[in-house]
Amino acid sequence: MASSQFAHRVATFLIGACVAALPLAHAATEQAGQRRDARDTRQDTRQDSRENKVDCKQANQKSNAACRQDKHQTKQQGREKARDIKY
Repeated sequence: MASSQFAHRVATFLIGACVAALPLAHAATEQAGQRRDARDTRQDTRQDSRENKVDCKQANQKSNAACRQDKHQTKQQGREKARDIKY
């Protein structure tokens, strides 16, 4: 009899622990999705900034330093977008 009560208590505890962990798992999954979205945003921004710099240099519109500054600003904007997604 004592053995069945112990088994019942253990089973109840395990079920309770699983139910309590469900919201934590959802929150972790949501944060992981936000991190992925932010990372994708930064990756896209990096590629766009590279292309913009190449276009700038090919068009001979500005000096290399000015094109580099444009690239830097583009990447900064992408980082800000990623922070907005993540937080």
